[in-house]
Amino acid sequence: MTRTEIEQALGEELTRIAPDIPLDDIDSSADLRDEFDIDSIDFLNLVTALGKRFSLEMPEADYPQMDSFDHLVEYLSARVS
Repeated sequence: MTRTEIEQALGEELTRIAPDIPLDDIDSSADLRDEFDIDSIDFLNLVTALGKRFSLEMPEADYPQMDSFDHLVEYLSARVS
């Protein structure tokens, strides 16, 4: 799976969690919770959805590595073949 495909999938899942997010205007290095006003429940829903979509286990210990759009893409890219 390419980085572009991962970015697209992440954007789709973010839109499901927070439909008001304008994905074209995001700062991909900004903290997800600050940039998108995502609370802890939304974040867990996002991680769960991504885990299912990519057939990955995403342990809670890894959550700090998933603080921005870019970091999530990097995290997923390293684990998805």
